[in-house]
Amino acid sequence: MTGRARVGTRDAFIKSAPSAQLDAEAEGLAALRATRTVRVPAQLARRDDALVLEWLDLRPLDARSGARLGAALADLHRSAVPAELAGRHGWLRDNFIGATPQLNPPSTSWCAFWRERRLLPQLARARAGGHDGRLQEQGARLVEVLDALLGGHTPASSLLHGDLWGGNAGALADGTPVIFDPAVYVGDRETDLAMSELFGGFPPAFHAAYRHAWPVDAGYAMRRELYNLYHLLNHLNLFGGGYFARCERTIARLLAEVR
Repeated sequence: MTGRARVGTRDAFIKSAPSAQLDAEAEGLAALRATRTVRVPAQLARRDDALVLEWLDLRPLDARSGARLGAALADLHRSAVPAELAGRHGWLRDNFIGATPQLNPPSTSWCAFWRERRLLPQLARARAGGHDGRLQEQGARLVEVLDALLGGHTPASSLLHGDLWGGNAGALADGTPVIFDPAVYVGDRETDLAMSELFGGFPPAFHAAYRHAWPVDAGYAMRRELYNLYHLLNHLNLFGGGYFARCERTIARLLAEVR
């Protein structure tokens, strides 16, 4: 069962999933909560087959709550990362992006991390799912030129939500922004910003407030394409061929950057 239920004297959101996914989500929420920068649902209980979170009556972000979230996200990205990950990218253990395993062994090289922990696993899953041919050929070329695309970009190690699309954010009645369903790791803050633009759902005030607090670096527009390719490939692997053409077009645009 997943949804609203009465637990004792309060309403709760009960989420059912494989135990490893629930453990990863609980850990991610705890990591975000510990920064004291942005509201996340409180954990009420952890059962063998469910994660029990406080029920929050959420509404879509508006200009006010969106601006508050943009500023809070910049604070999150500036917060301290676990000591074991200082100067590195990754996480303390593997977790999940949606239902897909997400590999997080740390690396001091952001380019190597993105190649080996993000793009290559998704391309391998796509091949195993029958998405071969030009997608794999172009994907292999992209991996080869990744150093050229990310050359000179050495981002700080920021704690990331990791799956920041519009469906994973909302606001309370008083305008307090809330984020949930994380896929946390430490990496380039621009990956969160990129995904916030992938499917929409964030008001312009969100983006303006973030950039006011912490402007993006030169070259972000290209990196946005590269970072969102990870999520497009994941959607292809989870939901099928509707994302195939979009993945191919994204790879083609990225390859055009190095011709």
